[in-house]
Amino acid sequence: MNELALMLAATLNAGTVLAIAALGLLINEKAGVVNLGAEGMMLCAAIAGFATVVHTGNDWLGFLAGMGAGALLAAMFGGLVIWLNTNQYATGLSLSLFGAGFSAFAGIHYVQAKLPERPHFHIPGLADIPFVGPALFRHHPLVYLAIALAIGLTWWLQRT
Repeated sequence: MNELALMLAATLNAGTVLAIAALGLLINEKAGVVNLGAEGMMLCAAIAGFATVVHTGNDWLGFLAGMGAGALLAAMFGGLVIWLNTNQYATGLSLSLFGAGFSAFAGIHYVQAKLPERPHFHIPGLADIPFVGPALFRHHPLVYLAIALAIGLTWWLQRT
């Protein structure tokens, strides 16, 4: 039973990044943009965030660095597609390949890097409930943000 709770907790933790990216891509698709470069953007954002956390020890600065790197590449994609009228598919695939190559090149120095110890997050009272507590109430705040964003986006898409 404890293994099942740990597996559910690990699934929520691992799926958070993909869920947030999928929500952004859903908004792209609703706007008529096909962004095949999302994987490359995510890889560049990941290496920017990881490098920032390794050097500063601050998760939130790493989060901001990742968002900045992703926003920079998204602006590059938008500029190429909107102002230079490049093909969305070709530009997205090029950006995806660029992100894979750049992140591998920039990340080679961080292969053996260790992150500083993190504080453990939990919701007091609820985290101590057997099975449900470890599975649902001992996560990083970004997990709960992703859930709130999914609920909010669902409501927004149904109402507009």
